[in-house]
Amino acid sequence: MGWNLFRTKSVGELSEAAERGEHRLQRVLGPKELIFLGIGAIIGAGIFSTLGTAAYGVPGVREGAGPAVVFSFALLGFVCMLAGMCYAELTAMIPVSGSAYTYAFATLGEFVAWIIGWDLVLEYAIGNVGVAIAWSNYFDSLLRGFDIEPPRWLMFSYGDVFQQLASRQASLAEVTAAVGATPEAIQAATSRVAEMQAIVDGAPKLWGFDVIVNVPAVVITLAITWLLVRGVRESAKANNVMVWIKLGVLALFLGVGAWNVNPDNWKDFAPNGWAGIHQGAAIVFFAFIGFDAVSTAAEEAKNPQRTMPIGILGSLAICTVLYMVVGLVATGLVPYQELGSGADPLAIALKNFPAAQFIVSLGAVISMAAVLLVFQYGQPRIFYAMSRDGLLPKVFSKLHPKYKTPHVTTIVTGFLVAIAAAVWDDDAAYDLTNIGTLSAFAIVSLGVLVLRVKHPEIHRPFKVPFIWVVAPLSIGACIYVMLGLPIHAWERFGIWLLIGLAIYVVRKLTMKPDPTPAR
Repeated sequence: MGWNLFRTKSVGELSEAAERGEHRLQRVLGPKELIFLGIGAIIGAGIFSTLGTAAYGVPGVREGAGPAVVFSFALLGFVCMLAGMCYAELTAMIPVSGSAYTYAFATLGEFVAWIIGWDLVLEYAIGNVGVAIAWSNYFDSLLRGFDIEPPRWLMFSYGDVFQQLASRQASLAEVTAAVGATPEAIQAATSRVAEMQAIVDGAPKLWGFDVIVNVPAVVITLAITWLLVRGVRESAKANNVMVWIKLGVLALFLGVGAWNVNPDNWKDFAPNGWAGIHQGAAIVFFAFIGFDAVSTAAEEAKNPQRTMPIGILGSLAICTVLYMVVGLVATGLVPYQELGSGADPLAIALKNFPAAQFIVSLGAVISMAAVLLVFQYGQPRIFYAMSRDGLLPKVFSKLHPKYKTPHVTTIVTGFLVAIAAAVWDDDAAYDLTNIGTLSAFAIVSLGVLVLRVKHPEIHRPFKVPFIWVVAPLSIGACIYVMLGLPIHAWERFGIWLLIGLAIYVVRKLTMKPDPTPAR
């Protein structure tokens, strides 16, 4: 059909396109800003929200790691460091917007690039749905610290309420059936069910449906969207402030927690063995995906050949160590089962320290706002790159005349995320995000190998050491972590890919064939 499904663009073509005329972004980010951009994306909903699910699991769906969640973090740090080195080589060699999408276009061709670009929507846009919901949960905890209690049906997402209700009902059944269950344990599980049921019962009805809308998630998403339209320099400054705050909050958590851990809580260290560690890693992988957001800033980085590897690998190393320590302290403060009883596990861990709990909730609100900012920063730049290559309408690569930001894609992404966050389930968002991102990481690692074979002559400012060991190991490790996700995540991923394929076919049918020969 003359579609050139496997045409590629050379490194030179991609770099020239990035520097041309009206489509040129401004290079304003240095190594410190890039490391902070990575920390801003990495530290957020993963440690502040999914830690509880990773430790306790979901009855009937996934096993929990227990205190051995620290090994889940170590496993993921290793996996992401492998993929991070592959990202660092490509982003130093191809310093343009688009992340894994651009790298796939340069190595594996247009069709694979489209699939990866579609996968990255899962990482950034769908991922941000989960982050916005988690942000709202901590915001709710913060308001209650001030004795402010808005109507509950305005503070939760519809899907999230019913997912938590089902999970808590399963936990109650499990506790009730357990041999030797104490009346206190049964009462606590019953209360958790009643809390969610009260939200459903108190919600107004519209045409027979419960009206449950996450208003805080919508408001914060639209506020972040407005900030990003204003400009990348302003957004980076705001992110730097939020990163310092979140690091301070985690330091407070560790300072208070380290002196009050109860070693008895670590006795059943790995209650579900390696299966729990593996499946815990699959959900908490969400805590690490932010390093990919650094690569989307390549076109706005100063001296990207040097600063991009620093930003990617530096932020990964810092966050891996921090996560392991936080996971160990959190599971030492309270029994790991309690961490899974709500969407704010760090606040739960500090239940006996109200002042510290309040500060951590405040810090989580700020921290996850930073994650929203970085993810919401990344997605429009994926669309921007795809539009510049002709795979999306040209309006998506239009820059704001004053702020020089891709404002059309920023606004479209912001509104779609806000609508989804109002009604969706955060665990479903995390699972879908994780499987899409892991598949993108695997293809990036494959792309490094392809370029080493096809174009060994290209200058590589950063080279992955032992590439024929590291890249295949990265691909295998990503697939292994994907296998720890529940079956419904794979089913939704398959549906998502079919939708993306349909959009690609429609786009190709409605555009003139690209005369560029396949290479």
